[in-house]
Amino acid sequence: MRFSIVIPAYNVKEYLEKCVVSVVAQSYEDWEAILVDDGSTDGATGELCDALAEKYGTRLRVIHQKNGGLGAARNTGIEAAKGEYLAFLDSDDYIAPDMLEKLDARIEATHCDIYTFGFRMDKNGNTDEVHMDVLPMGKPFTLAEYPRLLMAMPNACNRIYRRTFFAGSGIRYPGRVWFEDIRTTMKLFALAERIEAVPEAFYYYVVRQGSITRNAKAERNREILLAFDDLLDFYHEKDLYGTYKNELCRLAIDHIFLAASVRVLMIDRKSPLLTEFAEYMAEYFPGYEHNPYLGELSKPRKLAFSLLRKRRYGILYWLFRVKGH
Repeated sequence: MRFSIVIPAYNVKEYLEKCVVSVVAQSYEDWEAILVDDGSTDGATGELCDALAEKYGTRLRVIHQKNGGLGAARNTGIEAAKGEYLAFLDSDDYIAPDMLEKLDARIEATHCDIYTFGFRMDKNGNTDEVHMDVLPMGKPFTLAEYPRLLMAMPNACNRIYRRTFFAGSGIRYPGRVWFEDIRTTMKLFALAERIEAVPEAFYYYVVRQGSITRNAKAERNREILLAFDDLLDFYHEKDLYGTYKNELCRLAIDHIFLAASVRVLMIDRKSPLLTEFAEYMAEYFPGYEHNPYLGELSKPRKLAFSLLRKRRYGILYWLFRVKGH
C-alpha cells in the first residue's frame, strides 16, 4: 500500500464528512485512511466516524481512544498505519482530488523520505490565498544542502513522510500541547536523507474559530518557548546547532518574536509574555537583531520587528487594528 492518511477527529461533526470525501474522491486508489476519534465529547463525531467507515468501505479504519490531544491522535495513526508513506490530514480540512496521484508520480521518480507542497487557505469558500515555501523544485535535496529549509512553515499536513523513516527516527508528536509541529517537523528535516518540494498546493486549510492558531488564550502562547526549548535541545544533542544557528534564530524570530508576540499583543497589550518573549530571544539568540536573514522580512514585518524591539506595543496594536487583524 502506498499511502496511509491519518485523520485525527475531535468534535468536528460539521467538517468531518467533507474531509473524508476528499480522500475517497482521490484519482489514485492505493491508500488507506485511519480516522482516530480522540475522545470526542459532542455525542456525534465518534458515531460519524463509524458511519463513514461503513459507508465508504474497508479502506477507512476507525480507532476510538481517550482524549490525548492532536499529537497523541497522530501517534496512534502512525502506529496503526500500513502504507509506505504517511500523510496527516486535520479533520476540518480537505485535500485536492489529484494529490495522491501526483505525489505517487514523484515517489516513483525520486523515492525521498519527505515530500513537501503548498496549501490554500479556505476562508468561507474563498481559496485564492496560496502558501508555498521557497524551496528548490524538481530535484531532491537535504537540509545540509539547503539550510533555509529550517525557515519553512513547520506544518505537518502539507507534507508526506516515508513511514519507515518516520518510525525509525523515534520522533513522535507531543500530546496536549500547542506548537507540536515545530517540535517535530524541524527534527525530521535534519534526519531526512532526501527531501523534495513539489510546486503545487494540494492541501486546503479551513479557517474557523476555535482552531489553535486563532484561539484567544494569551497564556498558552507561552508554550512556544517550551517548543523551542525542545527543538534547541535536539539540535544541540545532534551537534547541529552551530551549523544551523542562523536559520534556527530566524525561525525563532518568525514564531516567537513576531507571531506569538503579535497574537498576545492583540489580546492583552500589558501581558508579561511580551517581555518573556523578548528576554528569551536575547538569552538563547544573542545578537538576533543582526541575523543575516532579517533583510528578507517584508516591510510590514520589518516594521513590526522594529516596534517590538522598542517595545512600542501600543503603536503596533493600533496598526493591526486599523488593518483589521
